[in-house]
Amino acid sequence: MNDNEVLAHRFEENRTHLSAVAYRMLGSISEAEDAVQEGWLRLSRAETSEVQNLRGWLTTVVGRVCLDVLRSRKARREDPLEVHVPDPIVREVDGTDPEHEAVLGDSVGLALLVILDTLTPAERLAFVLHDMFALSFDEIAPIADRTPAATRQLASRARRRVQGSGPAPETDPTRQREVVEAFMTASRGGRFDDLLALLDPDIVLRADRGADGFDMVRGARAVGEQALTFSRFAPFGRLALVNGTPGVVTAPDGKTFSVMAFTVAGGKIVRIDILADPVRLQRLGISPGDA
Repeated sequence: MNDNEVLAHRFEENRTHLSAVAYRMLGSISEAEDAVQEGWLRLSRAETSEVQNLRGWLTTVVGRVCLDVLRSRKARREDPLEVHVPDPIVREVDGTDPEHEAVLGDSVGLALLVILDTLTPAERLAFVLHDMFALSFDEIAPIADRTPAATRQLASRARRRVQGSGPAPETDPTRQREVVEAFMTASRGGRFDDLLALLDPDIVLRADRGADGFDMVRGARAVGEQALTFSRFAPFGRLALVNGTPGVVTAPDGKTFSVMAFTVAGGKIVRIDILADPVRLQRLGISPGDA
């Protein structure tokens, strides 16, 4: 192999890692792919003969690209209270997808990505690279244009935000699935009391409908009533893995209407995050077959 082929091969060895970094940073599959591609373009133009740790070099480059995207995104967003549900990664409950599993790694739930979306770009960078990928603050500081001490403070603030966002999610996939399936059964049957029994009193539901707006509903009774309002769609819901945990893909007439991600803690549903933006669902190519 010539030098370019060797470089391309080494880049491909790191592609999954870089995709995982970019997805956690951006919560967008297409933007993550673009960031990784930009990493390759910069690598192909750079003099890297003296680089000893290519993975670290590439992680730094992709991290900087993602930081620029986040800053641009923040400048464009007009409504700071806007509900944005990140791109979900959906697969069959009993299926295997090594590429998606590798990108998700230690399961990055949709709820966590929603929380990360509330951080400042620099806080998100510091938290993702340090807490999720174990980069040192000395390595992250030049990307964030901060001192290592200031970068440590960024990560600490982000960590407090994440830890203070709610109870720790259930880690038993069997228990998660039981709760989600019970929710589906209660919704299909229009059984309000059964729904209330499954919902945490302080549950928060977020729904991103794209150009049609967004919803944020709080409290078990309000969320239960919302579920009954859309109960006509419940028979079209199918269990799927949404970012590694049980969720629901709803597809009436064979066309995907929504993807629902559930956060379960203490046997109760504490969060529901819904992507119901038809444009994004079509772009992501999420079909009933994924469930």
